[in-house]
Amino acid sequence: MRIPTEFNPDLALRKFGTPGRHLDECLPEKLEAGKIHSFLKKGQRNYYLEGKIPLLETKGNQQLSRLLAAITILEPTHFLDPKTDEPFTNGLYLINEVYDVNDNKFKVGKLIIEWYS
Repeated sequence: MRIPTEFNPDLALRKFGTPGRHLDECLPEKLEAGKIHSFLKKGQRNYYLEGKIPLLETKGNQQLSRLLAAITILEPTHFLDPKTDEPFTNGLYLINEVYDVNDNKFKVGKLIIEWYS
């Protein structure tokens, strides 16, 4: 038996209000430090829980934006969709810091350093 599991170093969500997507599959309308939001991803996914990870926007097919924010995953949960028996991961995340996407500084490196300190 095969157990497909993805290990994700970031949380990549769709643009706010993307048609055909559940609200929790999308970024919040406004990113604010200190706010807690919910997320939903198809598949059984594992996230780093002991510190900050990048929040990115995805257009699908691993087309990712620049770093939008540093977040902490607070509560990941795996479940099977009762209609399709497909696995999903949902949960809560806290926005720690919000970044300017036009800033040219490489902020992901700062997050990686925090992981190992």
